[in-house]
Parts: sequence; structure tokens; C-alpha cells
Amino acid sequence: MENITIRQATKQDIASLQEIFAHARLFMKQTGNPHQWAEDYPSVALLEKDIESGDCYVCMLDEEVVACFVLRPGNDPTYTDIYEGAWLNDAPYATIHRIASLGKVSGIMHKAMCFAKERYHSIRIDTHRDNMVMRNAIQREGFEYCGIIHCWNGDERLAYQYNKE
Repeated sequence: MENITIRQATKQDIASLQEIFAHARLFMKQTGNPHQWAEDYPSVALLEKDIESGDCYVCMLDEEVVACFVLRPGNDPTYTDIYEGAWLNDAPYATIHRIASLGKVSGIMHKAMCFAKERYHSIRIDTHRDNMVMRNAIQREGFEYCGIIHCWNGDERLAYQYNKE
């Protein structure tokens, strides 16, 4: 795998982040997942909030931002209620959100997970039912399917949890 480094995102990365998310939305449409992210998602305001909270990270290939993700510790309010299943445990956890790539480098989910596993023992993630690419990547990284959650806007997502042995 290429030599990818990960650093916290800054406001100077917003244009790169917008390019990454535009590419990710197109990729999702092309792979049978046209409804997960609206054309304006994530908004600049949401990107700024993620950056200000210190939870947004970028993956760098040399000097180029090629991918990004949010790794947020603490309870996620959308994970309070889970249906048709249960979380593996109630241990403190971090959540991965908005993982996306320009498609120039493979293995971004693995890189993000290695980064997350160094910092947290329990990690949660969710994705759209139609996002087969992400569902497969999530399962390859050792997550277990736990059930269904609903996003802040009411949309259904499949929820997964990883626990370090």
C-alpha cells in the first residue's frame, strides 16, 4: 500500500474535502447506492464543525489529501436506540463517520481502522443498506453487524461494532 499518513484536518482542507465528497457521491451512485448522501452533504458548515471539534482527519499521499474520515469519541445520540438487534456491549466507544476517498488509493478503510484501533478498544460505524462497497469493507475490518439505527433525519442505517480482543 502506498505510504499514507493521517493528520487532523484544518480549514485549509475544506476545498479538498468537498472534492473528495463529490467523488464519493458519484462513486456511490455508480455502485448502486444513489440515496445515502444528498448532493449538498456534507455541508461546509458541517465540515467546519467536524474540523473545529478535532474529530476530522485527512489521509495524505505525499502532499495530496486523498481521503478523509471523522473519528469521534463518546456516545453518539443516533446510536442510543438500536432495532432488530443490540450492541455488542455498552463499553465506551468512538464512531467513524463520513469516510470518503478520491479513489486514488486503495485500502483507506483499513488505514482508518488501524488509526482508530490504536486509540480505541470499541468502534461503531453505520452505513446505508445499499452501500455494498462499504458494508464489505466494514466486515473485512472485523466489525460485527448489530442492528438498525436511525440517523438524525430519520433515515435507516445498518449499524456495526468492533471490539478489540
